[in-house]
Amino acid sequence: MAAALEIDTATYCKYEKGERRPKREQVVIIANLLQTDEKELLSLWLAEQVTAVVVDEKDIATQALKIAQQTVKKFDV
Repeated sequence: MAAALEIDTATYCKYEKGERRPKREQVVIIANLLQTDEKELLSLWLAEQVTAVVVDEKDIATQALKIAQQTVKKFDV
């Protein structure tokens, strides 16, 4: 898996342990290698990204997420 992602095994181990997060492009490669739904895996990846940003903002995180959701809906076609 590390070779396919063009990273060393130590970095991949950090992905597996949750110590580092892969880049979006790497998630796409992983989805293809595992023959799994790319959108689902990207959704999980993005949810982790968002969580990492808001986790320490408990008092305002929910409101910020609501605002973000409304903003994203404006771009839905």
